[in-house]
Amino acid sequence: MLRKLRGDIACILERDPAARSKWEVLTCYPGLHAIYIHKLARWFWLHNLRWLGRFTSHVGRWLTGIEIHPGAKIGSCVFIDHGMGVVIGETAEVGDGCTIYQGVTLGGTTLYRGTKRHPTLGAGVVVGAGAKILGGFTVGDGARIGSNAVVVKEVPAGATVVGIPGRIVEGGDGREEARFAAYAVVQEQTDPYAKAIQQLVEHSQDLERSLRHLQLKMAEMERDADARRDTLRAVK
Repeated sequence: MLRKLRGDIACILERDPAARSKWEVLTCYPGLHAIYIHKLARWFWLHNLRWLGRFTSHVGRWLTGIEIHPGAKIGSCVFIDHGMGVVIGETAEVGDGCTIYQGVTLGGTTLYRGTKRHPTLGAGVVVGAGAKILGGFTVGDGARIGSNAVVVKEVPAGATVVGIPGRIVEGGDGREEARFAAYAVVQEQTDPYAKAIQQLVEHSQDLERSLRHLQLKMAEMERDADARRDTLRAVK
């Protein structure tokens, strides 16, 4: 247990530039506290002390603002940063090395008991603040879910997902190197939808300029024609 605790503290120090010491992480990081309260709640849950597991989870929510159902599976070196408002459902699975920011929901879309209702996060997934991942599908290793995205279908490994509903804007072939990205934001990340809209706007502007040029030409030709008619009348 102490070895795992040291490993979890080291992961937080590595990923959070605001963390200055092990003691600060141990005493001031609610995400770490929530993980270890969940370990106790899950032990009760797995030993058929279901009410005690739920009550321990409930106490953990009071203390940390993070709600993790005792039935959820949480891997090692999971970092819940800030954490207020995070909800992780009963059948959710969070892989090793995942990072989850505040306001995230790993929720379900069905009410049928005994089914896989909540998502599975692969290793190294980063879920940005306010994101909602809803359903019993898998988010592949190293994927990044942008802040406030709503994801309702499977995400391939290494992909970056943004928007409502969530859409893939980068990666997805599994060949991209997985890397940590704060709030699931990558510098110089290109959204193909935004790029396509920008191209349409630029094309529309080009058409408007061409139309104005044609209108000026036609006006000039009309003036020349009027001038020629006036000259012919004067000659006559």
